[in-house]
Formats: sequence, C-alpha cells, structure tokens
Amino acid sequence: MANGQGVMESQKTWCVAKPSSDQATLLANLNYACSQVDCRILQKGCPCSYPDNLMNHASIAMNLYYQSRGKNHWNCDFRASGLVVVTDPSYGNCIYA
Repeated sequence: MANGQGVMESQKTWCVAKPSSDQATLLANLNYACSQVDCRILQKGCPCSYPDNLMNHASIAMNLYYQSRGKNHWNCDFRASGLVVVTDPSYGNCIYA
C-alpha cells in the first residue's frame, strides 16, 4: 500500500507455530524464544495465558522473538516449525505485537 508519497509500506507480518509441529518442538521453541525475549504476557492471568496450551504459548513467544529481531523471515524459522503469516493472529485481549 502506498503511503501517499509513493513509498510502499511494508506489509505487517507475524510468526506462528506451524500446526503440524509436535509437542517437543513447540516446547523447545517456547523455551528458546523466552530465553531471548520477555514472555511475561504468557503468565497465568495475563491476556495471552489462555488457551493454556503449547501451540498457543509457542506461537506467541515465537512472534515476540520474530518481532524483536526485525521481522526477518529467518527469525521465524525455528528449525522449519515457524510460519510467517499476514493475517493478524490476535484474539480477545491478546494482541500480537
């Protein structure tokens, strides 16, 4: 989309876990991402703590990592278990950065 000055704005993207990812991979991704970025948003009682499952928590942590590293596609690889998406995965009060 042009910003009115003829300059193209980059499309907003997010990183989520591939639905085919196994539990061990999701756990490894969650642990790695949270060792690099602040994952307090996943703590019980916080907006992104529910649903309380590995797919949800890993996706949020992976996206936090991806966003913090400049949104480069390689920052969403996670050993081929990450997926860059253009549809905002935010839900309820859980806003993906």
